[in-house]
Amino acid sequence: MTGITFLVIFLLLMILMAVIPQILQRFHIPTIVSMMLIGIAIGPNALDLIRVLNHMLGRGYPTEQIYVVLEAMGLLGLLFLMVLAGMEVNLRILLSEKKAVIWLSVLTFALPALAGYMVYGFFEPGDKLGKWVYASLFASHSVGIVFPVMRELNAVRTRFGVAVLASTVITDIASLILLAICIQFKRHEIVGEVSGSISIFDHINPGLLGAWFPILFVSVIVIYILLSMRFIPIAADRILGRFHPKDDARITSFLAGVLVVVFIGELIGVSLIVGAFIAGMALTNVKAFHDDNRILHKKVESIGYGFIIPFLFLTIGMKTDLRIIFAAWESALIMSATLFCLVVSKVFSGWLAMRFSGFNNMKGICAGLMTVPQLTATLAAAAVALQLTMITPEFFNAIVFLSIATTIPVPSIVKLLIVKNNITFDSVEDCVSAAIEMPEDNLI
Repeated sequence: MTGITFLVIFLLLMILMAVIPQILQRFHIPTIVSMMLIGIAIGPNALDLIRVLNHMLGRGYPTEQIYVVLEAMGLLGLLFLMVLAGMEVNLRILLSEKKAVIWLSVLTFALPALAGYMVYGFFEPGDKLGKWVYASLFASHSVGIVFPVMRELNAVRTRFGVAVLASTVITDIASLILLAICIQFKRHEIVGEVSGSISIFDHINPGLLGAWFPILFVSVIVIYILLSMRFIPIAADRILGRFHPKDDARITSFLAGVLVVVFIGELIGVSLIVGAFIAGMALTNVKAFHDDNRILHKKVESIGYGFIIPFLFLTIGMKTDLRIIFAAWESALIMSATLFCLVVSKVFSGWLAMRFSGFNNMKGICAGLMTVPQLTATLAAAAVALQLTMITPEFFNAIVFLSIATTIPVPSIVKLLIVKNNITFDSVEDCVSAAIEMPEDNLI
């Protein structure tokens, strides 16, 4: 029999993921943090643990293959999370809260971007491109952290939740566009392609686009979003309507369709995070997700939250190497300045935007804190910037440290702040208009 190591590894992981979060919830630690802590406990040396098991059991899958499976599960978990997050965004409610969304999007992008620009400029005043790259990294948010926390607080469909979630996606898109523009300008100076990218913009001679690149790139993304929102519901209704509501083939068709949308997005330089979220938003009003007691929607949620999504946070934890904090002591000043300026700029901008939108001080602070964690998109962007020498290794280490220092503690701090101050999301200021939050069947 082969694969015994694979089965043992998954058995241990499933037991840990089922038991540890239940224990830590008693201390108000969010589930996503529990999953990351499990991954950190396993650590970057997971391959060594797997080799030990292979040696003890005497047989099993090749070590690297098991790790690749875990990586793939984590990536699929990210896709499921973003789709489900997009499906929670009702466009009518979003438009009704456009004031809060606009304030939060503009301020939580502009002020952190300015802070990032100034931090990099303080240490490298002559590197103009590096300043803009660091600005884009500071402006980025993490939907992967914000949405699970909002869901756990039952605040996704409140004014507060709509504003925070929508603005997070908008600022992520804006920061990715800014980074892409920086990459294109950098590629004017070097020869080669962005490793691992299938974007057509990363494989075109930069000289062919020149100064028109920013306009062309933004236009293509806007067209991609508009076409997705227009044609995905039509295609989904026709395809899913062919199956019985209880037919599991609907799940297969759903996942295949989402992967097609994400792949097309990757071809034009739109990250998986944004592509999957757009697909989720487009699927919100598809009839198949609302008929017969929302069977399809419940199945997708069960597969995602019950099995796939936990692997995302588990693998994030496994990639977290706490030793980098001590190994990179020579860049401690850069790391300290990066952490301090990002946290201050994010919290202040979030608080200011929510105050302008009519929310109280505590909810403003909570909104600002939720924009602090830097995760997948930020790390991926920093890795590309390092590869193209747009930032130095010292600044890359600072971003890795930033990810560790913000992703793990901040969700717990937000939850503790809400619990200790008895903050609720069912007051008048948080309720969406009854005329807007109508039954789902009326939105189709």
